[in-house]
Amino acid sequence: MRIRVLFFGVVKELAGMAEEVVEAAPGSTTESLFSEYLARFPKLAEMRSSILLARNQQFVRQPEALKEGDEIALLPPVSGGSGGYLRQIADAGGNFVALTRDPIDSRILAQQIQRPEDGAVVHFEGVVRNNTGGRPAEFLVYECYEPMAVEAMAAIAREIAEEFDIGRMAVVHRLGRLEIGETSIAIVVSAPHRQPAFAAALEAINRVKRRVPIWKKEYSAGGEVWVEGDWDESLLSR
Repeated sequence: MRIRVLFFGVVKELAGMAEEVVEAAPGSTTESLFSEYLARFPKLAEMRSSILLARNQQFVRQPEALKEGDEIALLPPVSGGSGGYLRQIADAGGNFVALTRDPIDSRILAQQIQRPEDGAVVHFEGVVRNNTGGRPAEFLVYECYEPMAVEAMAAIAREIAEEFDIGRMAVVHRLGRLEIGETSIAIVVSAPHRQPAFAAALEAINRVKRRVPIWKKEYSAGGEVWVEGDWDESLLSR
């Protein structure tokens, strides 16, 4: 059976390709396929505990049987960013999430989600700084598994809206090259009162950084390096 395999971030560099189509034997599973790649690319074995698998844009928590036409993605730890949107989701509750390669204007997002009954609108913007852990940086490049990333962002927005006393939430992440000082991610929360709006914005960025498959590469005079992060612990059983 034919399986499409996708590679992202540092995994893409170690494998030397962004994707390939392979023939899997009958009875193959996500785990057996992953083991084959660990054997082909020994450096991946050093990252085994931090690489997650996705099957048809859903995280794999236990080995699953492969089927003809499956899409499998090897995902390194996430590093966790108005104009045209590459992908977007607006749900029935009025929450909005999107990916873009253009500068983000959080004021437009606020106008989009604010309700007459809301007395607070909180804006959070993550911006590109000139260093990571003391290591100087000249610019960053963000990439992601787009269809899975936007769905993960939408799920987080729905969860936050249910868990906190807020009205609506907007989350937009930017991809591609970003210069120092540019906004990589904007989170806007509208709510009747300020306290839950602040709390919701903080929880949202924490979840995005650990659950959404977005990666960043840091460029400096000394070279380039993928910035490593951590997956959410709830995603690590496979």
